[in-house]
Amino acid sequence: MGTTQLESVPEPKYWHLKTVLTEALDSEFSVGEILPNERDLAARFGVARATLRQALEQLELEGRLQRRRGVGTTVAPPRVGVAVGTDPHAWPGAPGDAWRPVDCTVALPPGAVADLLETGRDERVHTVRRSRVTHGRPVAADLLYVPDASVPDLSAIDAASGAARARAVLRELQRLELEGQDQAVELGSASAEDAKELDRLPGAPVLVVTTRYYAEDRTAAVSVATYRADTCRLTFGDAGDVEIHHDPERRAS
Repeated sequence: MGTTQLESVPEPKYWHLKTVLTEALDSEFSVGEILPNERDLAARFGVARATLRQALEQLELEGRLQRRRGVGTTVAPPRVGVAVGTDPHAWPGAPGDAWRPVDCTVALPPGAVADLLETGRDERVHTVRRSRVTHGRPVAADLLYVPDASVPDLSAIDAASGAARARAVLRELQRLELEGQDQAVELGSASAEDAKELDRLPGAPVLVVTTRYYAEDRTAAVSVATYRADTCRLTFGDAGDVEIHHDPERRAS
């Protein structure tokens, strides 16, 4: 395999390198194959390792590569379509919910979540941890924050923690009449806890979907779901699909 020198181009060198690497991934590598080490790749393309790292990070962000503990950098499989918020009238845990309850604790929520819940920052809330697996791969982790006011009868539940407690919180929450919800999506980076649950490295790109649920004219619960940006393609709406046209003269209906 010969050395490929990059010609002088007006765009950033790492961006041009990303394009060259994409072509190499399509023609020379298969899904799951481990890439050569950074030193060899940098020598092949005649770039500094810092430039190579920028290109690799961009390809990871776009879902073409995965960095795995103890393995290295591998070619990623195609992204998995994951439906988000397909039923705006259903509480978490309702029939058909794809999430699996894992645990439930009572703890102080992050300040931003407390502000959404309009609770005091020193007020503990029920925190339900859930996970989501698609095609045998962990694709998302969720923290659902529920104040006492939304589950007033929970004190009668014997289970103090664990999945049983999580399911109890979800059942009690569904006693309320859901009036609506809103969602926001932003790009983030995986915390150490998220990375462990999602089998990623800390700092890996993730998509964070924050959902606020309304009942009794107030915010009854807040969900913060973290999706793997390298493997997930989020879809919204009742059809669970998004139509995209690259022709500017055409418009999606």
